[in-house]
Amino acid sequence: MQDTMTTGMTDTDLPRGGDFASEIARLETQFDIIRYMRRVTQLFGFKVFLICSIPAIEVERLAATTVISNMPAELLNKYDSLSMLRFSTGVRRLRETTTPFQITLEDWENEGGKPTSAADYIAMLRENGIFQANYFPVHDAEGGRGAVILMGPVMDLPMTAAMELQMIAIHVYNRLAEIGSVWKNTNTALSEREIQCLSWTAAGKTSAEIAGILGLSEHTVNHYLNHVTKKLDAVNRTQAVVKAMKKGYIS
Repeated sequence: MQDTMTTGMTDTDLPRGGDFASEIARLETQFDIIRYMRRVTQLFGFKVFLICSIPAIEVERLAATTVISNMPAELLNKYDSLSMLRFSTGVRRLRETTTPFQITLEDWENEGGKPTSAADYIAMLRENGIFQANYFPVHDAEGGRGAVILMGPVMDLPMTAAMELQMIAIHVYNRLAEIGSVWKNTNTALSEREIQCLSWTAAGKTSAEIAGILGLSEHTVNHYLNHVTKKLDAVNRTQAVVKAMKKGYIS
């Protein structure tokens, strides 16, 4: 059975336009925006978010177009390993419309044309409490098109909430562009954990100390730091921190 909910939000619960616009304008790094989007995601009753540029037809991996997200890594990896982008109803509609829309997992599952292996990914979505995706098309000042996608339980999103989220999406996407247009200048996309590990490294913390702060094992922290060092084409962690600062990932 699907997890269904109604937000139950009133107008007084919602962030007001001027308030969120000024708050977003003060965000200085992509990590700041990740933290902001996590808060917005929870406030509106969703589980996870993903912000991406709209993939071109020839693009086969969602990771190549993802700007920031707090989706579990195993979900994104599974999605790309099964080449699910070519079967994405959401991406297909994003190429055709600039109007917000939503797709339930049940509707997508019932569509034909997907490989039998899609069942594994659908099962993972259910395990992570994702039964619906709300898509908010956006574009930056240069005309680059993207989307802010919020995923979670099936819900009846009030019109006022949908309008609020569309405005938030527009401001956040443009703020990401202002911070450095990282996804336009490089194919590098860092995960939230990688940014966290780099941030604490920049603050002078050891792997053991970072592990304690983030509730991870020291081995896992080293894995994240080694991986992000390679992503940034750095020779060591110190250079990775410097490059991450220049690209706007950390302050």
